[in-house]
Amino acid sequence: MKGHMNTQIGEVSIDNDVLAKYAGSSAVECFGVVGMASISVKDGLVKLLRRESLSHGVNITVDNNKIIIDLHIIVSYGVSISAVAENLISNVKYKVEEFTGMEVVKINIFVEGVRVID
Repeated sequence: MKGHMNTQIGEVSIDNDVLAKYAGSSAVECFGVVGMASISVKDGLVKLLRRESLSHGVNITVDNNKIIIDLHIIVSYGVSISAVAENLISNVKYKVEEFTGMEVVKINIFVEGVRVID
């Protein structure tokens, strides 16, 4: 289901892929997040996604103009996962709500890996 907004001029519809790209871009800006992760169902391997594939690490559910976001991330070695998660949730929630005008009711974070950054 897509997000919809009715204005005086007409209706605005936002595709879930647009929401996923925006949420993924907002997520990788956060301290401690190395990038978004993609999991191969076939062999269970986790892959760090390139900048142009950020939406693949994000699942968006829109129900009655309420957004639920699942973020699959890879974090930097040595950072506090709880601190990264708090920062990530507040940053992504704020940016997506400002971008869409819809409420983000839930953000689920799945830490799929840890990377050492030089």
